[in-house]
Amino acid sequence: MLSSGGKDSAAAWWWAQCRGWDVAYLVTVNITGGDSWMFQVPGTHLVEHQALLANVPWIKVDTPGIQEEEIADLEAALSGLDIDGIVSGALRSDYQKSRLERMAERLGVRSWTPLWHQDSIEHMRGLVNNGFKIMITSVSCEGLDQAFIGRVLDAASLKELELKAQHHRFNVDGEGGEYETLVIGGPHLSGRLEVSGQVDWDGVRGTFDFAEVKCIQGN
Repeated sequence: MLSSGGKDSAAAWWWAQCRGWDVAYLVTVNITGGDSWMFQVPGTHLVEHQALLANVPWIKVDTPGIQEEEIADLEAALSGLDIDGIVSGALRSDYQKSRLERMAERLGVRSWTPLWHQDSIEHMRGLVNNGFKIMITSVSCEGLDQAFIGRVLDAASLKELELKAQHHRFNVDGEGGEYETLVIGGPHLSGRLEVSGQVDWDGVRGTFDFAEVKCIQGN
């Protein structure tokens, strides 16, 4: 299971669980450079805590995020694992999906992207309605300011996000990089994450800087 710790990875993870599949590993690509062509950058180290709650081994794949090299680094890490396939939260990026599929073919395994082309609003509403606790960890688009950073989406705040997206014409699911998320609880986990930190805002974009993260077992 490829996981950045965000909402789409969590939804794909839950999908695999609902099918009765054994999630053998959580694999996270950790970008050591400034940016990536296809992987989330901020907050991905926190997947380790999600893995602890789920009692699943966590594998961190370090890569500088150079185009094509990052998928090669991931492939090298996966090549030594005893797996039948990979599941990812790819939603609309043909760039990401095609490269994962070609990598899987080279490895002799299947690539599943269960969220592919889901309706944006229905996808978000489904996550909230099914108990996923989605924390917004960064924003970088017009219409989203520091007030959204660190918020956990519920029905009311999701409606606010939908209205903002409609007015400012950004992707409500954040697929264009408008915001990033961390899932701190949900049906795929046996507990939740308790986080603390502060907002770093430069007037245009900002992130949540984590100071402490605790794993709380049980719902």
